[in-house]
Amino acid sequence: MAGMSAVVQPAPIDRLVEDFEFLESYDDRIEYLIELGRSLPDFPAAARNAENKVQGCASQVWLVPTVVPGPDGPHLDFIGDSDALIVRGLVAIVLALFSGRSARSILDTDAEAVFSRMNLREHLTAQRSNGLRSMVDRIKTTARAALAAG
Repeated sequence: MAGMSAVVQPAPIDRLVEDFEFLESYDDRIEYLIELGRSLPDFPAAARNAENKVQGCASQVWLVPTVVPGPDGPHLDFIGDSDALIVRGLVAIVLALFSGRSARSILDTDAEAVFSRMNLREHLTAQRSNGLRSMVDRIKTTARAALAAG
């Protein structure tokens, strides 16, 4: 429509960062993580397999990538799940940060800086922090492979 300007919506991760900045208490942030996990779409049972399982997580976590061509190189979409409520929320955050982006953009993203803005690490056990790092590593490895494949 001529003359109308489009409203630019913030990226999903930007909305989550804003939400986390608003929540001050540990209990509120953990409850929000659980809500985020519950908002994930259903995950196919057949995708809960060794190939999709993320190693290095205390809870079970599965990530499934889909690589699609884009004008700026391959783009990656992810679905994910966990058998633990809080970790499922962490999966939702990781998907909001990385899914739907180009492989190059994924590799250029400083996930730790985003997590720091959310004060996420201060609310996680060492095991959950390691699992979060494992999820990011898995996604970046997939992005590198997609770039290498062209």
